[in-house]
Amino acid sequence: MHRKIRLNKYIASCGVCSRRDADELIKSGVVKVNNKVIDTLSISVSEKDAVKVKDKIIKPEKKDYIIFNKPAGYITSAEDEKGRKIIYDILPEKLRNLKPAGRLDKDSTGLLILTNDGELIQKLTHPKKMVPKVYYVKVEGKVKEQDLINFRKGIELEKGKIAYADAIILDCSKSVTTLEMTLFQGYNRQIRRMLQKTGHKVISLKRTAHACIELGGLEKGKFKYMNKKEIQNLNNYLNKIVKDQPE
Repeated sequence: MHRKIRLNKYIASCGVCSRRDADELIKSGVVKVNNKVIDTLSISVSEKDAVKVKDKIIKPEKKDYIIFNKPAGYITSAEDEKGRKIIYDILPEKLRNLKPAGRLDKDSTGLLILTNDGELIQKLTHPKKMVPKVYYVKVEGKVKEQDLINFRKGIELEKGKIAYADAIILDCSKSVTTLEMTLFQGYNRQIRRMLQKTGHKVISLKRTAHACIELGGLEKGKFKYMNKKEIQNLNNYLNKIVKDQPE
């Protein structure tokens, strides 16, 4: 017997997009099941059904999950029109189909989770999910306790855009402060902009954890596959702190 699942979940399992985006594809009339256009969301399918998106047959793909320690000088993109170095320049060709769960800017280093599991990326990155990301940050100058309070209260990056962070001081001298900062948002260059607003220039910025996944001792520029236990722990963690998006 072939187990049936909702069409949007099937599309997501094929690595096309997230369930939410799959709903939009279905409503736009570009999804066919057994050569019949489907534009309602209540349909369920099994692996014996022929499902097409934009007239291209899709099949569930093997899910891969890797942890990558991004070095400085590379951008988190599949290609770059400016000719800058991208992370896929140093990852094996077979991993080019994996997408990052969030980005790190060119000058930042550390943990990236890459996968072809669209649902997992959605859970890790959706603004409403509030999944924590932890960073080790060195900055110029002496960060004060009041700065930490302001981070928690919120820093206005631009009109109507408030950024928040939890931060603790790990080490401090007159010229350099080392912080551990935890974000629950994902604004572009958020930490650098928050610190700039408080008069501190970032010297180095490294992501050390995302959700329950930690970078550990993985060398810069290296990657490793997540094992079944790590994947299960990550899914369990996410299921505890967030609710699944409606199907």
